[in-house]
Amino acid sequence: MRKKRRTSADTGREAPTAKAKRSRSTVRHPKEAAAEETSQSVFAVFLREAGVTLKQGGASNEIAVDQVVFQKRIQQQLQKSPRYPGVIQEFIAGLETHMEDPERFRNCLLPCVPHLSDGDACSVSTFQESLFRMLLGIEISHSSISMIFFLPFYFSKCHLVLFPHSTGDGGLSIPRIIINQLKWLDRIVDSKELAAKLMELVSVAPVDVQRDIITSLPEILEDSQHNDVAGELNSLLQENTQLTVPILDALSSLSLSASLLTEVRGAVMSTLAAVKLEDLPVMVKFIFHSVSASDAYEVVHNIRKKLELEQCVLPPVLQASQSRMKITTSQCVVALVLDAIKSAVRFQKTISEAWLKVIDLLVLFILHSTNANQSRRGAERVLKLKVRTGLIQEALLQKTFRDYSQVGYFSSILALAQCLLRSPDPCVVPFGGHMYRHSFTVFDSYCQQEVVGSLVTHVCSGVGGEVDMALELLCGLVTEKPSEMAVYAVFVKGILDYMDNLTPQQIRRLFHLLSRLAFGRQQQGSHIQDDMHIVIRKQLSSTVPKYKRIGIIGAVMVIGSMGASKETQTESLPSETFRQVTGLLELVKSSSESSPEAAALYYDELANLILSSTLDPPVQEQIAQSVLSDFQNDFVVDVGPEITGSLPFPARVMYNLEEDESQACIAINLLPLLATDIQSKAEQRVSALCLSPFFRLLRLCEEKQHQGDLEEIDGLLGCPLILTDMDVVEKIESLSKTEREFLCSLLFHAINWFREVINAFCKQTEIEMKIKVLTRLQNITYLHTLLEKALAATPGFVPPIANFDGESVEGVSLSTIAPVNKAKKGNHDQPEKEKEKDVRQGVSLGSYRQFFRELDVEVLSVLQCGLLSRTLLDSELQTKEREEVVLGPAELVFLLEDMLRKLEFSLTAGPAKRAPDKSVGFSHLQQRSSKDIASCCVQLLPALCSHLENSHNYFQTLLSENNGVVDGPATDAQEHQLMSSVYQLLLQVLNASFKTFNKHFIVYMSSVFLFHVVFVFFPSLCSVYLEHVDDVLKAVEEIAEEGISELLKVSKDESSASWPTLSRQTVLVFYKVMMAELEKAVRKIPAGKINDSSESEKLLTWNLAVRDFHILVNLVKVFDSRPVLNVCLKYGRLFLESFLKLGMPLLDFSFKRHKEDVQSLLKTCQLSTRQLHYMCGHSKIHQDTSLTNHVPALKKSLELFVYRVKAMLLLNNCQEAFWMGNLKNRNLQGEEILSQRSQGSEDDDDDEEEEEEEQEEHSLPQEQLEDEVHRQN
Repeated sequence: MRKKRRTSADTGREAPTAKAKRSRSTVRHPKEAAAEETSQSVFAVFLREAGVTLKQGGASNEIAVDQVVFQKRIQQQLQKSPRYPGVIQEFIAGLETHMEDPERFRNCLLPCVPHLSDGDACSVSTFQESLFRMLLGIEISHSSISMIFFLPFYFSKCHLVLFPHSTGDGGLSIPRIIINQLKWLDRIVDSKELAAKLMELVSVAPVDVQRDIITSLPEILEDSQHNDVAGELNSLLQENTQLTVPILDALSSLSLSASLLTEVRGAVMSTLAAVKLEDLPVMVKFIFHSVSASDAYEVVHNIRKKLELEQCVLPPVLQASQSRMKITTSQCVVALVLDAIKSAVRFQKTISEAWLKVIDLLVLFILHSTNANQSRRGAERVLKLKVRTGLIQEALLQKTFRDYSQVGYFSSILALAQCLLRSPDPCVVPFGGHMYRHSFTVFDSYCQQEVVGSLVTHVCSGVGGEVDMALELLCGLVTEKPSEMAVYAVFVKGILDYMDNLTPQQIRRLFHLLSRLAFGRQQQGSHIQDDMHIVIRKQLSSTVPKYKRIGIIGAVMVIGSMGASKETQTESLPSETFRQVTGLLELVKSSSESSPEAAALYYDELANLILSSTLDPPVQEQIAQSVLSDFQNDFVVDVGPEITGSLPFPARVMYNLEEDESQACIAINLLPLLATDIQSKAEQRVSALCLSPFFRLLRLCEEKQHQGDLEEIDGLLGCPLILTDMDVVEKIESLSKTEREFLCSLLFHAINWFREVINAFCKQTEIEMKIKVLTRLQNITYLHTLLEKALAATPGFVPPIANFDGESVEGVSLSTIAPVNKAKKGNHDQPEKEKEKDVRQGVSLGSYRQFFRELDVEVLSVLQCGLLSRTLLDSELQTKEREEVVLGPAELVFLLEDMLRKLEFSLTAGPAKRAPDKSVGFSHLQQRSSKDIASCCVQLLPALCSHLENSHNYFQTLLSENNGVVDGPATDAQEHQLMSSVYQLLLQVLNASFKTFNKHFIVYMSSVFLFHVVFVFFPSLCSVYLEHVDDVLKAVEEIAEEGISELLKVSKDESSASWPTLSRQTVLVFYKVMMAELEKAVRKIPAGKINDSSESEKLLTWNLAVRDFHILVNLVKVFDSRPVLNVCLKYGRLFLESFLKLGMPLLDFSFKRHKEDVQSLLKTCQLSTRQLHYMCGHSKIHQDTSLTNHVPALKKSLELFVYRVKAMLLLNNCQEAFWMGNLKNRNLQGEEILSQRSQGSEDDDDDEEEEEEEQEEHSLPQEQLEDEVHRQN
């Protein structure tokens, strides 16, 4: 009863509405009105009987049965009706009438609600489809209903065109609801027509409706319509950029053919550079989504070239003038783009592998951030390779961190930095340091803490190179960012617990950065000052030498930070700080007086501080006055008539350089001090061990006080030493063991004193000072010979320490210091001289290097000294004598050996590979950068070349005097041995220098050129030069064309103006190196392949290489010596083999697109192969075995070349362009050999077939190639 009343009420309500509509209509006839009423009745009755109740107003339509039951009932009613099939049209007419009202139309689009009877539970599911969607699911009425369905859609569309901002009640978008009705339909009668209707709507609908339709297409259309719709969407994409995002979303979900997908991706790629910023992530995501395995590399390569992320980020200069919202938007877009790349890399292996080939720094971070171990290892491997080859440098890293710091990936950056810093390859370690430094600079406080913690972990690892780099980074961060680093001072202070694993040099750096944090200008890290004082005092009071050494180094570093000069000259050090500095100085001095080694270390550390930093003037002055006074009191004595005391040997004043012996009123009290050290078992306040370190401190204080002027202490350069008569060395065998060891110690101290004297005065410019420095060098070399004899007679002797910042030598085995002479049993009758000779052969001062004071780099400037002379005057100012001093062979050997060691340590050996014991004796050198060492060596190159020329002239003169015999009867054996050592050391030093500074080769070798250097040393030097130029092919062309042309215009003894080292004597060297480097360069050109994006670049490279090869081959017409021909035949074959393997595949694929370029390349190559044929004939005619050995292999390569060209023409359907002819025999100059002409065709020993290139005057160009096939008998 309730259902019937509700139905009649609905009908009653609907009747007036229909009546009102009929009254408003003036064109409707009564029959049509009756038909409409009947249709409405059929529609309403069928729905009511099937279980759906239509509602008015805002109420939703109700359904009393399940939607499947409803659809089945409607279908049965229509089929069983007596008026079937006409009743279907009546039903459709009723539906049309019903949806003319906007409210009813809206209700039909919304889901139906279940109908609940009073007190009954509904058996209908809670979610039901809309009335329209249920009607579309009825198969019998599908076509008709689907067509009538579009009528209200058109109405809604027109309504939105007129009023684009209007929506349905409740803010609903009616077009969007309509579109949703078409999604995932079970049956579509005419899918093609449906697609056409939808695309028609897209062409005229507003933008928001267009977006809704396009994004819904994959859910509406069947798979058969995907390709057609995708083509229309592709066209629309190029016309309307506003629809980029919805179109790409739709295309990503459509099933497309491979060809269409490639076309669409190409269209998207072409618009990548001009797209809106906010659309960029979607486009990148689509491009990667549509990539197949075959074209992954090409797509990644192209997107890398067109995706310019730096254009998405404003420069720092412009960011200040832009709104915060705009900057944030651009940063978010970059992050979304990188997320799209990350997603593709993570889930598509082909994309990941392609990015490893076309690598970018940001993508490396993305690859490493994925969980796959293979991607992590691949990212680490590729990053090391790119850094090692210089493709990724600090500038790119800095730009990446500056512009894209907001994208994250910090954990990957930190892991990669750790990996690089731990690498044994010294080439990649600095890049890891740059990653740490930039990470600390651009990221937030949490990341900064992680960076500091990771660097502290590196320091505590104890691995030499890792510790050095981490400490250097921490020191740099303290200098650049003191305020930020002060927050993490506690973390850095934790390294103090791991100092047992650190070397003195590392401890010095550690205390340097801690003292900067605690006692710097701003003193941001003042909270660790007390901890620093406690640690230093504890270490100073220790009786263990190792810990006392740590305390001394730390105290001196703290003194340097506390007593540092202020930024302004007027600002002085506070009195309290000055008192603390002076108190700490006294504490260190008093703590180290009990041990000569500790005192010497204190003097060395204080000297390093004076040299490397600027102290406050009062502090500097107090140190200088104290040092000068103490040195005079402790080590300088007045020379009296006799030297008294209990001495092991008679004292004698020696090595005085003053002009008047009577003026030498002071001397260095070396012998008495050493005797006191040995005789007294108690520790002495003044020891001979402190002489050299104390003088170094004195000298640096004077330089600092007087701006490099040493006038106050220049008397110490010529000052004599109190030693003993050195004739005692000749009778050393008769001395006791104690006396021999005392004599050896005396010689070590004397040599170390002279070394420090040379360090002090080597930079003085006065002639008199330079002469004295050279004389002191002669004193050192002479004392070296005496020391070798003394050490040979004193086996097991441990010399006094000279470098005090290293480990103790107590554990050093005596057998490693000096060999013990063990005579064989039964050889007691061996002469003494032979015994002495055998012993001396086993003694080398090279094994005692750690017991000599280190020479400064400035000492090497003595190599620039030539002949020095001065005039000595008597009391009447008359010339008494003229003194001349020159750098002799022994002094040259001494300086060159030291220079070679410095070069090998600072430039050749990587920090990560250096063993701790190899660093002994290089403390001062380690504080200099490699750039400083390199600059010094470059300045010395002219002097080294001059010494090399003099050495060469010496041997040439020696050969001429002895009639070509090196060791003639008049040869001084010792001098000859020294000059041989000089010659060898010069070549080694030049080799080590030019490996690092090959760019300076032309400048410094132009004026001095030696025949021996050319053939022994110069080839490797030329190879190094060509290996490091930016473009090898261009360099070869410049030398071969410009240099050779200039050489041919000058006389035989002159050289090229542009290349001064290129002369007729060196042509062979240049020719061989150019041939070898050209062949090596072409082997690095990748082989050609189909659809190669870099095809034009490779073709251009091969054109340049073939042109260079042609120039070099033609040089044999001018330089036709046998060595030149030998080089040409050998490398000509290798070049042809590389061209056949790598170049011809490129020509196969590029012939049709670049016919003219390929034709030009083959013409040039044909000229070269023809010349090679002539050279083969020349070799056979002259029957030169060294040349004919190359002929068979070369002939084979020439034949392969011809047939390979023919195969290339056949592949490109140009086989008619190939023909053969006879090649005439010619000599190297291209002249025909007449004897061969007379024989004609009878002589078939060396018939050759010829290929020529001609251009046909037809519409289609042909390339006719000359065949140079050589027929073998």
